This record gives sequence, C-alpha cells and structure tokens, in this order.
Amino acid sequence: MTTTDRRTALAAGAGLVAAGALTGCGTKGAAARPAAHPSGSTPAPPRTPGAPTAPAPRRFPGRPVQVAHGPRDRPRVALTFHGQGDPATARAILTEAERHGAHVTVLAVGTWLDAHPDLARRVLDGGHDLGNHTQRHLDVNAMTEAEAYAEITGCARRLERLTGSIGTWFRPSRAARASPLVERLAVRAGYPHVLSYDVDSLDFTSPGAPAVTRTVLGAVRGGSVVSLHFGYADTVAALPALLEELDRRGLDAVTTTELIG
Repeated sequence: MTTTDRRTALAAGAGLVAAGALTGCGTKGAAARPAAHPSGSTPAPPRTPGAPTAPAPRRFPGRPVQVAHGPRDRPRVALTFHGQGDPATARAILTEAERHGAHVTVLAVGTWLDAHPDLARRVLDGGHDLGNHTQRHLDVNAMTEAEAYAEITGCARRLERLTGSIGTWFRPSRAARASPLVERLAVRAGYPHVLSYDVDSLDFTSPGAPAVTRTVLGAVRGGSVVSLHFGYADTVAALPALLEELDRRGLDAVTTTELIG
C-alpha cells in the first residue's frame, strides 16, 4: 500500500469517529473531584487465563522519579498515547505505527480496559509499551491521598489481570506532571518512575490534522516524549505525515522504555 493509499484509508476511517470524544490530559476541562471509594478501590476480577505476560516497571538509575524526556544525544523519540476512546481509532493508530516500523507507548485508562479488554493484548502483540493512566481519568492531583492511591492501584490491578504486569509506566490523569503526593503514591504502587512529556501535540483540542503535525514537528527533537491521544480523528489523520517526517529527520519512534533505556 502506498503512502497516499494509507493516508486516504486512515482519513476515511477517522471520519467515522466523532472528534473531541475525550478531554485531554492538560489542565483544561478537569473534572470535579470524586468521592472516595468506600473500600479504597474497586477490586478487579482474577487474571484472564492465557493473558500475555507484559514487562514490569523498570528502575532507571540516574533518572529522576518524574521523567519528561530521554537522552538528547540519541536520534529517538517516544510517541505516547492516552488510552481511551473509540477502539477503532486505537487500532488504526497502532496499525499505522507498525506499518512504519514504529513502536509507541499506550497509557491506558482502567475503565477503558474494562470496556475493551482485548486492546491490552493488541497493544502488547504490536511490541508497544502498555502503562497506567489511572482508573477513571479524573484530576488525580486534586484528590486526597486515599482517592489518588485508589485511582492508581485500580488501574494497576486491571493491567495485572489482563497482562500479568501492572504496566511499564504510570502517567497522571488531567495533568502534565504529577504532584509530589501523586509521585510518592505511584512509587508506593510499584512504579519507580512517573512519565511526563516535553512535547504536547494539543490533539485533544481538535485543531485539525495539519495543526497536530505542525505542533509536534515544531518542538520534537532527540529524546522527546510526545503526548498524543487515542479517540481523536485529527490524531489518526496526522499520524502518517508525522511518522514520515520523523523518518526523514532520522528520528526513530520507539517505546518509552527503549528511549530511556
């Protein structure tokens, strides 16, 4: 399939998805603080028989707990995706990345995994990183200690049930960076590092595919961690041109684990 054919097919598929299906992870549109779970968190069912075994979180000596980018002297970048929304856009993005030989990082929301458990296997089978983006994608930095810990561990339990691991990374919901409290709670839950980013695509504002591409390419450089989202038509449509330009610049799109390691 030619680049033109791929772009046409993806644009057609993307047209089926309503743009703006999600709220982005920035400070805009943050939800009201939830009531605490009476028991701390909702228990997940037992692990699915035959589920894939995913890599566990790794500690990277010399790296801060909160990681926003990788080494600047390597021609690599990490494209990281908020995992929620219509599964059709998730599959389209993963397929396009794989056609370019790229690997990405998916930070999944627990309720999304509950609704679409097969996508955990789809991400891992493609050679991508799979991590934790809280259970309900609420403003985790605004929560009490008990509430925030329940959000982190609730998603971790679902990942473990589906994959045998709590996921390779944790990223706070509705925030670019974790607060000091959430950072400590993530470490307590088993994540040595919290994943931030240094390039925000702003795709969740639905600015159009060309704007998403320009925003990323105007800021990305070696070691960058780029924030993107499933669930948005603009992101699906922007990905072919974005990957092609990264290739032209000699920047390999790798998982965050590969980038940092």
